[in-house]
Amino acid sequence: MKKTVLITGTSTGFGAATAYNFAEKGWNVIATMRDITMGKELSRLNNVLVTRLDVQDRKSIDAAITLAIEHFGKIDVLINNAGYGQFGIFESISREAILNQFEVNVFGVMDVIKAILPHFRSHKGGTIVNISSGAGAIGFPMASVYSASKFALEGLSEGLRYELASVGIKVKLIEPGGAMKTGFGTRMGSEIAALKPAEEYIPFLTRIGKLYGGMEGNSDPDAVEKVVAAIYDAALDNTHQLRYTPTNDIAPILKARRSTSEQAYQSFTDSLFLGE
Repeated sequence: MKKTVLITGTSTGFGAATAYNFAEKGWNVIATMRDITMGKELSRLNNVLVTRLDVQDRKSIDAAITLAIEHFGKIDVLINNAGYGQFGIFESISREAILNQFEVNVFGVMDVIKAILPHFRSHKGGTIVNISSGAGAIGFPMASVYSASKFALEGLSEGLRYELASVGIKVKLIEPGGAMKTGFGTRMGSEIAALKPAEEYIPFLTRIGKLYGGMEGNSDPDAVEKVVAAIYDAALDNTHQLRYTPTNDIAPILKARRSTSEQAYQSFTDSLFLGE
């Protein structure tokens, strides 16, 4: 029997590319998104079911999982890809914007996992692949809220790994780089205009804007292909490996974070972000 994967956030980016990759490899694919009009091309594939799933709408989560099981009989892999990044000086970000970041990147993931676990347990197996970020291991300036949400996702995934292994379910984390590809450098002007940070932050914003602009230019050019390949490998990996870091752009900072002393890491990041 063909295996079946349910993927959230497949309208664009990693989600769309991942849906096409699994479909091309012969899987049944449930490609979910908030606006299904964005999935017209995917829906033309015979082994792809496009359906609505908004991670902030629990009824849509339940409906998508029920429809997927009715259509394909079973779900083998869940890929939690839906998410976005809230950027800006923390002091200037509204409480509502912070709550929304966590609603999508953390609580939405929790709700999708909770909804599918009874199905996985009934089949004594399944794999959950959560799309994190290098920012889930490193706190980036101008991305403190985004990093906080991804740190939470990492903690959730690591804790769940032990619980769910006891019932035959695997948990995987993908940590792409590419945080700098989100346009940090060009966001500085809009950050100042829209969020109106205190004037004292302006010199720091200017410096960080230049730094991130340079980092963006050095982002891994094959990031999408590498991330999609890592997601597929994680879905098939029968080992207990938790974290997969597919792109080269984040590797030096992750190595400093995980392979050196706290003092050495702080010295490295201070020189990077504070110019000290």
